[in-house]
Amino acid sequence: MEQLRKKGRKQFLLTMLLVFLFLAFMSIFNMVTYYRASVASVEALGESSLAYESAKIESYVQKGRDVLCVTADTVEFMLDYGVPTEEILSYLVEESAKQQAEMDENFNGIYGWIGGEYLDGVGWEPPADFVPKERDWYIAAAKEPGQPVIVQPYVDAQTHTVMISVAYMLSDGDSVVSLDIALNKIQNITENIRIGGVGYGFIMDDAGLIIAHYDGGEKGKAYPTDENQTVMVKKIRETGSGSFQTMIDGEKCSVFTSTVMDDWHVVMVVNNTRLFEEIRNNIIMQAAATVIIFLIIFGFCYLAYRRLVSLGEKEQENDLRIQKLNSNIVKALAFTIDAKDRYTSGHSQRVANYALEIAKRMGKSEEEQNMIYYAGLLHDVGKIRVPEEVLNKPGKLSTSEFNQIKVHTVSGYHILKDIYDEPQIAIGAKYHHERYDGTGYPDGLSGENIPEVARILGVADSYDAMASNRSYRSALPQETVREEIEKCRGTQFDPKIADIMLQMIADDPEYQMRQQESVRKNILVIDDDKINITVVEQILKDDPLYRVIGALSFAEGMKILEKEQVDLVLLDLLMPDIDGFDAFRKLREKWPVPIVFITADKSIETIQKAVEIGADDYVTKPFLPIALKERIHGVIYSI
Repeated sequence: MEQLRKKGRKQFLLTMLLVFLFLAFMSIFNMVTYYRASVASVEALGESSLAYESAKIESYVQKGRDVLCVTADTVEFMLDYGVPTEEILSYLVEESAKQQAEMDENFNGIYGWIGGEYLDGVGWEPPADFVPKERDWYIAAAKEPGQPVIVQPYVDAQTHTVMISVAYMLSDGDSVVSLDIALNKIQNITENIRIGGVGYGFIMDDAGLIIAHYDGGEKGKAYPTDENQTVMVKKIRETGSGSFQTMIDGEKCSVFTSTVMDDWHVVMVVNNTRLFEEIRNNIIMQAAATVIIFLIIFGFCYLAYRRLVSLGEKEQENDLRIQKLNSNIVKALAFTIDAKDRYTSGHSQRVANYALEIAKRMGKSEEEQNMIYYAGLLHDVGKIRVPEEVLNKPGKLSTSEFNQIKVHTVSGYHILKDIYDEPQIAIGAKYHHERYDGTGYPDGLSGENIPEVARILGVADSYDAMASNRSYRSALPQETVREEIEKCRGTQFDPKIADIMLQMIADDPEYQMRQQESVRKNILVIDDDKINITVVEQILKDDPLYRVIGALSFAEGMKILEKEQVDLVLLDLLMPDIDGFDAFRKLREKWPVPIVFITADKSIETIQKAVEIGADDYVTKPFLPIALKERIHGVIYSI
């Protein structure tokens, strides 16, 4: 019943797990969809915001270009009409003041190489070594005559302001007009580059010079200066316009970048933790809502489950009783078989295990696997009808004796068909010694006329016969067993089932599929009276299954246990060097060996104490030989 309850609970929990997984899947799907959409929206917003700020920067610089173009056209007109240099200078002075007063205070004056002379609208007097045609503004304009050119930004040595020059070469191919612009306005724009109130912006030219930065202290620096900046600057150059993810100071950040003026990079950097904080909070709320919904569903389902359990408990109890009864009968019969045939200890269990594995590899259903497993446990039940002296004969059997062995298949069939409602189990017992070529017994069936369950058992049974220990030999080498299976494939065994067994052998390189324990068992008798040890030796002397080792004291017994494998200890309850119960406890602390008390004390109190302490049995002196042998065998082969 407890197992059924556990099974019911397991099924209920499995159902709830599936419900939870479904809810979790739907929630995760929704959250992932929401997260991706939100991230995409944030990224789009970031790129849009940056594009807007970039457009403002582009527009501001374009205004400087427009101012210069108007001025350059006027100067060119004046040159064409031979206006004196003094008048041109006066125009530049007047225009510089006008632009600074009316257009933008950051337009720092118009100057240039005009008509073979250097003219400056703000009255700057160049030093004696000043060569206009060697200046960046002249060189840049000369490379692209007839259009305004943005000169590489630079940091003014006196004001530490980042400056740019816009230069224009006139049609004479020699005169250049230039306008200096302080980028203070662009610095103001840069300080407002943020998204949702988080992040910071900066502008960098392609050479790495910081033109403007949210942190004014960074303005005018040349990037990269550290490892973080090296990675970021490289990705900015590679991306051009777009966004990417990078690590800055150990935290993941989103970097949005846009290219303006051909080689300027407008950049916005946002820490992802802050950028996606609201998104994460919404996801956490969704997850919490999912858990609450699941708990509500779980509560209602649990109440319904408890009602169903209550209604079905009686029916389950009846089913459990029947199942336990069937299981106990099978186990009892299997143990009875192995108890009778002492040379094949555990044979039925091993055959059942091998047959079950074959059934699994054949793709049998769970119900069919269970049937084949029980058939393996019970295939030799008919040996109950075979005389024990024939079963346990150590030498070669006579024809008459072998014929008695053959009868066990038919006897097993008639026993099983009356106590089990699964006919295939009885059929397996009846035909597991039939051969595929028709030379087996009891009916000489051949090929697929032999029931499948019997063909499976036939392979498993023969394999264990070779892979088991005997009194006269140990289990055969695995290679020998494999060769025998191959040799008998198609004659003794169904080829398909033999192939499965061969594959099982191939999958068992360590040769674990064999009888692990030795047939011959070591029995240690610890008794201070040597006569009792001798009596045990005499009782078991003709049984090749057992070897008796004697110890006249507990200390001597401990030394033997340290050196040898012992399968059973017969322990005297009254010894001069130690109390038997104390000796039992000390033995059990070190070795999980079965222990049977031997003593002349027949009081119920002593017997009860032996049972309570966990002794495997209790034998009184003088020994009844047949009872002692049966107890030894029962303890050893039931552990």
